[in-house]
Amino acid sequence: MIDAPDESGEAYASRIVAGGRRRRAVRSDESMSVMKNPPAASESQPVDEVERKLPIVQLFTLGLQHVLVMYAGAVAVPLVIGGSLGLPKEQIAFLISSDLFCCGVVTLLQCLGIGRFAGIRLPVIMSVTFAAVTPLLAIGADPTIGLTGIFGATIASGILATLMVPLVGRLMPLFPNVVTGVVITSIGISIMQVGIDWAAGGKGNPNYGSPLYLGTSLLVLVFILLVTRYAKGFLGNISVLLGIVFGFVLALGMGEVNFSGLADASWFAPIHPFAFGFPTFEPVSIITLTVVMLITFIESMGMFLALGDIVGRPAKQHDIVRGLRVDGIGTIIGGMFNSFPHTSFSQNVGLVSVTGVASRWVCVMSGVILLMFGLIPKMAVVVASVPQFVLGGAGIVMFGMVLATGIRILSRTDFSHNRFNLYIVAISLGVGMIPTVSQHFFSQLPSALQPLLHSGILLASVSAVALNLFFNGYQHDERVVKMRAERRAAKQESPSEAS
Repeated sequence: MIDAPDESGEAYASRIVAGGRRRRAVRSDESMSVMKNPPAASESQPVDEVERKLPIVQLFTLGLQHVLVMYAGAVAVPLVIGGSLGLPKEQIAFLISSDLFCCGVVTLLQCLGIGRFAGIRLPVIMSVTFAAVTPLLAIGADPTIGLTGIFGATIASGILATLMVPLVGRLMPLFPNVVTGVVITSIGISIMQVGIDWAAGGKGNPNYGSPLYLGTSLLVLVFILLVTRYAKGFLGNISVLLGIVFGFVLALGMGEVNFSGLADASWFAPIHPFAFGFPTFEPVSIITLTVVMLITFIESMGMFLALGDIVGRPAKQHDIVRGLRVDGIGTIIGGMFNSFPHTSFSQNVGLVSVTGVASRWVCVMSGVILLMFGLIPKMAVVVASVPQFVLGGAGIVMFGMVLATGIRILSRTDFSHNRFNLYIVAISLGVGMIPTVSQHFFSQLPSALQPLLHSGILLASVSAVALNLFFNGYQHDERVVKMRAERRAAKQESPSEAS
C-alpha cells in the first residue's frame, strides 16, 4: 500500500503540475540545444555505404577494376555478331567502340537514375546480354534484314519491354526467398562456365586447357586470396584488380600478350547514331527480341535482389521497376547507337561481394571509363590485350561469389517447417542445370524454342515460380507457414497432455 503524502490534496496536485512544467521546460531546452549543436552523423545514424563518396583516386581504381571484370564479356557480343556477319575489321572495331560507349551511358543511367522514373541507384554495371546473340545472328543472317534490321528490332523491343516493366514489377510476390535463392544460385552456376572457360584460355583457343593457361589462372587466384587475407584497407578492396595486373605481368613476360591493332587504333573516334543506316522494323524479329528482353528481366530481377542483399539495401518493388526500366531504355539507346540489348552484368555483382565496396559512385566512375574507352579506341585496345586466362582466376572468385549469395539467400528459407521448399530447390536447380550438363538434351524440340530452352536461368526461374505457386500459393510468407506448423504441432501435443 502506498503512503499518502503529508499535505493537502490540492497542494499536492499543484506541486505535481509545477514539477511537470519544469520537466517540460528542461526537455525543451535540451531539444533546442540539440538543434543548435546536432550530433555528428556517425553518432546519430550509420553512413549509407551505397551513397559513400570515396577519394577520386580510389574511385578511379575501383571503377577500373569493374571495367576489367566486364570488358571481355562486353566486347564478345559485337565481336561474335560482326564476325558471323562477315563485317570488315574496321566495322567490327566500330561496333565494339559503340558497344563500350553505350555500356557507359546506360551504366550512368542505372547508377545516377532519372528522378523517380528510372535507375535503381545501386552499384550496377550495364552491358549487352549474351541471351540475345543467337536471335541476333538469325536476324542478321537474313539478307533482307541485316544490321539495320538488328538495330530496328533492338529499338522496338526496348520500347515494348519498357512499356511492360510495371506489369513485370507486379510479379515480385512470386519471388520469396526460396525462389530468389534458386534464381541467383542458377545464375552463379551458369556464369561459372564463363570463368572456367577463361581459365582454360577462352572458347575457340587452339591451346584451350594448356598447362600454361591453367597454371597462370591458378597463380592469379592464389594471389587474389593472399591479398584478400593479408592486405588492409584499400589494397584489400582492389584484390581482383591487383590479381589481374599480376597475371598480366606474368603473361607479358611469357610473350602471351597481343597488342595487335594498337598502332592502327585512333586516339579519338566519335560515335554517331544510325551509322549503318536508318533502322528497319520487321515484326517477327521484334517479337523474338522482346521475348529475349523478358528473359533478361528475370535475370536482372534476381541480380537486383542479390545486390540489394549484399549492400544492405533490400530492393523493393519500385526499385526493381526503376532498374528494369533502364534495361529497356538502355536497349533503345543501344539500337540507336549501333549496339544491342542491355542488361545488368552478374560478374560485377560478384565483384561487389568480393571487395565489400558498396558505393554506387564506383560504378558511376566505371561508366565514365567505359565512355572514354568507347571514344578513345587506343585505350580500349590496351585493355582488350589482357589474356582471358589471366581473367580466369579472378572470374572463378567473382562468379563463385554470385553462387554463394544464392546459397546465403536459400539459407533463410524455412526447410524445417515447410518440407515443400526442399522439392522446389532440388527440382528447380536440377532443371536449370540441364543446358549446362547436356547441351543436346532439347535438340529434338522445335528450333523456335531453342533460345528459351538453352537458358538454364530461365528454366530454373520458371520451375521455381511454378513449384512455389503449386506448393505454397501466391504471396507465400515463410513466417505464416512456420506459425501454422507450430499451431498444428501444439494441437497434436495437447490431447496427449490431457490424457
